[in-house]
Amino acid sequence: MFYDRYVQLCQQAGVKPSAVGVQAGVPKSAVSNWKKKWEEGLEVLPSAETLSKLSDYFGVTTDYLLGKTGPDVAAAPADGDVTLDDFTYAFLHESRQLTAHDKEVLLNMARFMRQKLQQEQELQQEQEREQEREPDR
Repeated sequence: MFYDRYVQLCQQAGVKPSAVGVQAGVPKSAVSNWKKKWEEGLEVLPSAETLSKLSDYFGVTTDYLLGKTGPDVAAAPADGDVTLDDFTYAFLHESRQLTAHDKEVLLNMARFMRQKLQQEQELQQEQEREQEREPDR
């Protein structure tokens, strides 16, 4: 089940399984071994450290990687975090080769957009409250 989930997440991210492994800090040989065992019909169970690296990489729980939970709990978004959806996968894939500075610029842009949206929502709510306070004419 692990390798099936791993390959599925790689496909959704648009990245080859071996490349994901390297980017997540997992040796290529480990990924090759998983595939070989999977092709032989054997269950693959990576170490806890490897599972942790992959769950961080994909933004999913280790239980999800092991097939113990479904996709509805794959990514538990923190305060204001983007959920694990197609946009996130595309963004993740496209931003892999950026410099740390460029990634920081993108992160700041996302924060700015979120703040702008919150301000617009607050303004709209305030306008709605003002309309409710106006006496009927």
